[in-house]
Amino acid sequence: MTDTITGRIPTHEPTPSVPGGRFRPKAFAGEVVPFRVTAFREGHDRIGVHLRLWSPSGDESLHRLSPLENGLDQWQTLVGLLEEGVWRFRFEAFADEVATWRHAAHVKIAAGVDTALMREVGARLFDRAAEERSRPAAERRVLETAAMELRHPDTSDTRALEIVDDPRIESFFQTRPLLSLLSPGPERELLVERERAGVGAWYEFFPRSEGARRLKNGTVKSGTFRTAARRLPGVAAMGFEVLYLPPIHPIGFTHRKGRNNTLDAQPGDPGSPWAIGSSAGGHDAVHPDLGTLADFRAFVRAARAEGIEVALDLALQASPDHPWVTEHPEWFTTLPDGTIAYAENPPKKYQDIYPINFDNDPEGIRAEVLRIVRHWIAQGVKIFRVDNPHTKPLQFWEWLIATVNAEHPDVVFLAEAFTRPAPLQGLAAAGFQQSYTYFTWRNTKAELEDFLSGLANDTADFLRPNLFVNTPDILTEYLQFGGRPAYKVRAAIAATGAPTYGVYAGYELYENVARPGSEENIDNEKYEYKLRDWDGAIARGESLAPYLTRLNEIRREHPALRQLRNLTIHWSDDDAILVYAKHLDADLSPTGASDTIIVVANVDPHSVRETMVHLDTNVWGVAPGSPYEVEDLITGARWTWSDHNYVRLDSFVEPVHILHVKEP
Repeated sequence: MTDTITGRIPTHEPTPSVPGGRFRPKAFAGEVVPFRVTAFREGHDRIGVHLRLWSPSGDESLHRLSPLENGLDQWQTLVGLLEEGVWRFRFEAFADEVATWRHAAHVKIAAGVDTALMREVGARLFDRAAEERSRPAAERRVLETAAMELRHPDTSDTRALEIVDDPRIESFFQTRPLLSLLSPGPERELLVERERAGVGAWYEFFPRSEGARRLKNGTVKSGTFRTAARRLPGVAAMGFEVLYLPPIHPIGFTHRKGRNNTLDAQPGDPGSPWAIGSSAGGHDAVHPDLGTLADFRAFVRAARAEGIEVALDLALQASPDHPWVTEHPEWFTTLPDGTIAYAENPPKKYQDIYPINFDNDPEGIRAEVLRIVRHWIAQGVKIFRVDNPHTKPLQFWEWLIATVNAEHPDVVFLAEAFTRPAPLQGLAAAGFQQSYTYFTWRNTKAELEDFLSGLANDTADFLRPNLFVNTPDILTEYLQFGGRPAYKVRAAIAATGAPTYGVYAGYELYENVARPGSEENIDNEKYEYKLRDWDGAIARGESLAPYLTRLNEIRREHPALRQLRNLTIHWSDDDAILVYAKHLDADLSPTGASDTIIVVANVDPHSVRETMVHLDTNVWGVAPGSPYEVEDLITGARWTWSDHNYVRLDSFVEPVHILHVKEP
């Protein structure tokens, strides 16, 4: 007989997986992962499917899959994975003889067809099961009694049907089925990383602006790590868990950019932090205006004391003054006229930055970047936000992340990959723990439905989104012209749509004026200091900080929001009312109680909308038409809802409902 790759009962399309099969899928500690496979057999006999799991520490567990009611022969089970490391799993299909018998017996006995035969078939199956010593004694006794009853001539057809449909006996075989034609699939791997790789509220600020002050001569004295540390309690009070710092290294002087990206920097203009390198050092140094390396370590410790991790920018590029330019000119691209090519992203030009050419001395560049990353890990940094990774070879990132994570499994890399889908997803598959996405440009109801559903279902096995609402480079038209309601809408969707999201400083002050003809803030902080009055804005009622604080409180209190794959899109009659829900079953929740959040958002920030929303309440275990209580976690209002509900959302008051479904 010729060997085949297909088992007796075939299994196909197993997930979690990464398209192409070259890379390992991943999850984060505490994530509820759907394990899914397509399985079928010839004819009408019933089958079952198991998932066999081995934890990183070697514990083995078996999980029964349930068929999805979609007519596609798909089977699924949800498993919460707590232990970090590499998990192994395989799917095992088998003939479910008891389920086949139960279906046939129910039909035939009820119709008076082959009743004696059906009883004997069932009795023999129960006999086999009762002989299995792995079954509890009490279970074996029940099965022995049921077999005797099925064979007894005085047992009526009615009683025989009761035995066929007995839910207790059904549960026995659901837990411990009679196995035949067992068909194990290939063994696969799944990497589970630490929780922060998939869950977190990020905040970005420029340390040079925090504590900066204007002198009498009109110039600005830079903030330092010491003054920036005074801002940490405020960031922590808002509930942010990761603080991302743009590059903190020395900044070049050659072709330094002035205010608003001009080419004529004036005395006192600090330049772009991404123009890395000067006579004061390169990627392993800190800007002298910020302090010393010891000051940076003290800043990291102060952040940690507030419950905040510091994320550092990793920008692999150099100013013309970087030591690399003279020590390793081969690391750059030399043009025919003898000059070094500067960075461009047409129509943008970065005359103050030289990009790295990774093909001239790949081994030398690899060694240097690895040295730099190890250096900052030694200073206490375990998270790196990587600038423009799509402009570097994918092969390089696959090597770097694998090398670093082999030494430090808890190090997290975030890809700032605002690029085409193929390179964006390729970077995620190759190892990046998190990725920026197209979120800032998805603003309509239809766009957001497609986008959020895709994140939860299509790419969740390898791409973890970080939904930043704004960046120093991105101030969308939605925020420019949507007024304060737009800032609430975007923050609420980001904070509830994915377990990781981010805010760049100034968002809470509704900074919405763009440089003409661009998508960037005017007087951009990339090129100058920003002196902001955080406390004064709160005192005047002109800050979004209280709203962001409440969003982060809700995220901490509701474990359903700290999951990625549990989002379902629901419906409304209005083309501006977005509706989605996140649900977590009690047996998968860290609290031991089920958790359901319904988000209803008016994505038109200029309007008052009234409509009906339509919910598939089966998702959270409520029968259609049945009432249940919801509480708006923003306003505290309570309503009795069902599967069809009236809503009114006034963008100028509260444009978003974040509703908690109350336990019965």
